[in-house]
Amino acid sequence: MQIEYVWIALAAVLVIIELWAINKVIKSGSKVDNKGVWIVVIVFVPLFGLIAWALAGPKHSTHRAQ
Repeated sequence: MQIEYVWIALAAVLVIIELWAINKVIKSGSKVDNKGVWIVVIVFVPLFGLIAWALAGPKHSTHRAQ
């Protein structure tokens, strides 16, 4: 397998993950301003934007029975 195919496959995987992350941002319950910032970061700084969003973006709320 040539190295070009590996890079194309990695780029395709990155695009799929970016689309998934953008979809999650759009469907989140946060403010529109925050959504816009996260989408811009994910689109214009793809790899680092995804890492930053994964660490700081999604809020996993746990529902405790009271």
